[in-house]
Amino acid sequence: MRTHFCGLIDDTLIGQTVTLCGWADVARDMGQIVFIDLRDHEGIVQAVAEPADAAGNAAMLAVAASVGYEDCLRITGTVRRRQNVNPKIRTGQVEVVAETIEVLNKAEPLPFHHHENPGEDIRLKYRYLDLRSPDMQRKMRIRTRLVSALRHWLDARSFQDIETPILTKATPEGARDFLVPARMHPGEFYALPQSPQLFKQILMMAGFDRYYQIARCFRDEALRADRQLEFTQLDMEFAWVAERDVQDTVEAMVRDVFHEVAGVTLAAEFPRLTWAEAMRRYGSDKPDLRIALELVDVADLVKDCEFAVFTAAANDAGGRVAALRIPGGAALSRKQIDDYAAHAAKFGAKGLAYAKLDDSGAVNSPIAKFFSAEALAALLAHVGAGKGDIVFFGAGAYNKVSDFMGAVRLKAGKEFNLVRDGWAPLWVTDFPMFDWDEEESRYVALHHPFTAPAVDNIEDLRANAKTAVSRGYDMVLNGNEIGGGSIRIHNSAMQSAVFELLGIGAEEAEGKFGFLLDALKYGAPPHGGIAFGIDRIAALMAGTESIRDVIAFPKTTTAQCLMTGAPSEVPEKQLTEVHVQVRPKAAG
Repeated sequence: MRTHFCGLIDDTLIGQTVTLCGWADVARDMGQIVFIDLRDHEGIVQAVAEPADAAGNAAMLAVAASVGYEDCLRITGTVRRRQNVNPKIRTGQVEVVAETIEVLNKAEPLPFHHHENPGEDIRLKYRYLDLRSPDMQRKMRIRTRLVSALRHWLDARSFQDIETPILTKATPEGARDFLVPARMHPGEFYALPQSPQLFKQILMMAGFDRYYQIARCFRDEALRADRQLEFTQLDMEFAWVAERDVQDTVEAMVRDVFHEVAGVTLAAEFPRLTWAEAMRRYGSDKPDLRIALELVDVADLVKDCEFAVFTAAANDAGGRVAALRIPGGAALSRKQIDDYAAHAAKFGAKGLAYAKLDDSGAVNSPIAKFFSAEALAALLAHVGAGKGDIVFFGAGAYNKVSDFMGAVRLKAGKEFNLVRDGWAPLWVTDFPMFDWDEEESRYVALHHPFTAPAVDNIEDLRANAKTAVSRGYDMVLNGNEIGGGSIRIHNSAMQSAVFELLGIGAEEAEGKFGFLLDALKYGAPPHGGIAFGIDRIAALMAGTESIRDVIAFPKTTTAQCLMTGAPSEVPEKQLTEVHVQVRPKAAG
């Protein structure tokens, strides 16, 4: 139907006849001449319908005059140089003088205009219209190029693309599984995979040294800007490796792919932080290194002060008192300071103390009365505070203080324009092996239960579970975790010991993971891997904060597809076939 794409018409085609198909982005009827901006996925070109001596031109002008927004058109004409060049578009040097204009499909009045800024709910309800927009076309093509570049890079290095099952066994150790009733096995269920973790480990035991998969994964958890119920990851696994073998390979891959797809040059070697150092300095295990602000521990300077909130945390082995200096922050009003306190409260803070230094160096602080003048001056000097600065203080349990002070750091970095341009990748390593769940009174795996501990001795692990370090690692970019992985446990006895520490008894472990424990007994090699979030990387490359902008058909934050109306009720007959009975909805 067409000979060329709209966005690829250039001055090399001047004098040639072309046939174009696309949508009317703008139609301007000037009386005796009509201008139509015709758009396809490659871009926009101006078509012109104008009077001529040839018979039939009046009919063509009438068709052109009737063209409306988003009408589906086919236009044949001759390319010529434009008198009024439009430098804003790629085809701005030329235009197409129409010889025929055919309306392939008339568009009814649209619920929104691409040049407007409709709300996300409207965009998702009419996603097919939203996806037509040049901005969404650009973002989705970045995603396509990203996946293509990853595949080519891995294929060239002898990685094997192997598909793993979508219908698998429910092994709830983390997020909730999506369950699928098994019609042929009444009362039993499959689960959709949260990741291909166990299958890729089995592949290493089966002799496939280098595996990858662009894998669809499913987690029944709360949604947010960087999380969806279903998502796509680049899943990778290596046999016969230690940490640096995996890290060096995928670091080179990320560096090459970012250069190819986004034209970005990342650091020749990514910096490394241990988890403990990242939490101490930045209050986050995915720190944004573009922000130079750092937390400073001040427990030693406040343990004898008269402020009970500080002294309690400073004298507690599991406590922390941390300070954050914000240059120029003394300009904050009391309301703005309260906004920071409210933001910290979302991350567990019970309060946020502060001290402001005005332009004369005088201190304004509600906690000043708890310190001598000398002690307060020493405290502020230790933090590096100067005239015009504000210092926020957080006190309490170590991890909680790290979390909420890290959140304050990010907020301040953005609001005070302290986020430098560019890209700041890093590795975060040496994660804790376990985290203590107060509600369930048991350890939970910080990564997953198949991550190897840094110690090889089972008795050492049992004796020091609280402080045990894992062989896990994350790749972070501009404050986003884009990849996470670890060296895996390749010894059946160690895997059983980890299950035991996680409160998974022998019988439960056999029921959930018996096939893995068996496989580990038959010469399983040392192995490890990593998974990268395709959605998150594509969003970073596209310059958007929401992964919904790089997913063709995402769910809303309430886990709905507004376009199709999913989820929805199904007929009783279908439920009966899969042996499912739905409980009545709770009242209220």
